[in-house]
Amino acid sequence: MSSPATSNDREKVVSKLPGWLRQNLKIRAAQHGIEIQAAVEQGLEAWIALASTPGPVDTAGADSFSTFLPHGQWDRFRQTATDRRVSLTQGLAQSVQLWLEKNPAPSVRRAKHPRRRIVCNQKGGVGKTAVAAGLGEAFAEESEALHPVRISRHLAAQLNGGEPSDPLDVEDLPGLGRRTLLVDYDPQRHLTKQLGLAEIPMDSGVDSLSKHMTGEAKGDIRDLVVPISDDRYGGRLDLLPGCQDGFLLDVALSKVRFREAALERALAPLEPLYDEVIVDCPPSLGLSMDAAIYYGRRREDEAAGSSGPLIVVQAEDSSADAYDLLITQIEDLRSDMGVEVDYLGIVVNLYDPRRGYIATSSLEAWIDIKDPKVVAVIGDLTDQRKAVRLKQPLLSFAPRGEQAATMRALAREIS
Repeated sequence: MSSPATSNDREKVVSKLPGWLRQNLKIRAAQHGIEIQAAVEQGLEAWIALASTPGPVDTAGADSFSTFLPHGQWDRFRQTATDRRVSLTQGLAQSVQLWLEKNPAPSVRRAKHPRRRIVCNQKGGVGKTAVAAGLGEAFAEESEALHPVRISRHLAAQLNGGEPSDPLDVEDLPGLGRRTLLVDYDPQRHLTKQLGLAEIPMDSGVDSLSKHMTGEAKGDIRDLVVPISDDRYGGRLDLLPGCQDGFLLDVALSKVRFREAALERALAPLEPLYDEVIVDCPPSLGLSMDAAIYYGRRREDEAAGSSGPLIVVQAEDSSADAYDLLITQIEDLRSDMGVEVDYLGIVVNLYDPRRGYIATSSLEAWIDIKDPKVVAVIGDLTDQRKAVRLKQPLLSFAPRGEQAATMRALAREIS
């Protein structure tokens, strides 16, 4: 059955489709960035054009399915189904299956270098670790499943083919499916602890990231990496655990030749294994921070905005003071070494408008900066605190929560 044509000369069509096929259609259409109605339209046209009827599709449990098609297409499809002696439900299922076969899931693009996200701020307690972890989880989530994403105005325009659009609230989108390495670069080891994994012991006979940076390591840095076990990440999310010897890193780096490149040299063997490397930095402005900034510089054959510092702040005055110090350090290194450093943006974390004028006016001040711009505002909610207490990844503990949806939006915003 069909209803009168809509204003864009499409008619509403109501039929039946099995739930598993509807879900596959929804995911694949989102992966290709097209509307479901367009996918069904293409599938029907391809099915009508076939020389013979394809094999049957299991339609057990099919229930109501509606979409909008070009005026007259459903009538042509119905006539073809009659000629082929198949039901409309079976014909529609075959058409959708045909579209899925002609439009396989796109593979994740692998760049020459992994994108290097340097999550930083000289001030402690702003939630750098929570942002680094959530961002990594969002990058690694399964691309063959849908996850709620809070849509920004920028992302809404992308989903709408570049046309201006009002921001949506939350949209279910496929995961990004990227191989992601989280690097616990902070000697306080909060990232390792929050994910419930064992830190590297501070022992003279045990390798660590710091020892690889200073040339004291004896083994392969790949042996230090541990997986974050959760089916939603499909083996794509790993952690390089922290070690307490990072407290001594600045002193050790002072004796290292070309110390700014020490982190890059240490992580070089790992880079071919990942699409994303996320470095959770210490609240420091020392030599170790110089090495992190240098690691996140734009490489010669890399597009602008692919890598760089992501600055986490809160909507209060002390974050602004720390921000100024960090920006000065980044600009000094950029000038002294003649390198390009692209800011990925500012994340205003733990925002709660109920705190009144200080919070709201501070948020306005961050937004007014413009360059770098605010790329996410993450609310001060309980999901993250509970996940930390239970030593679980946020997107595993509360995958449909508001903070999880915002982390996924952040991952897309800086992609």
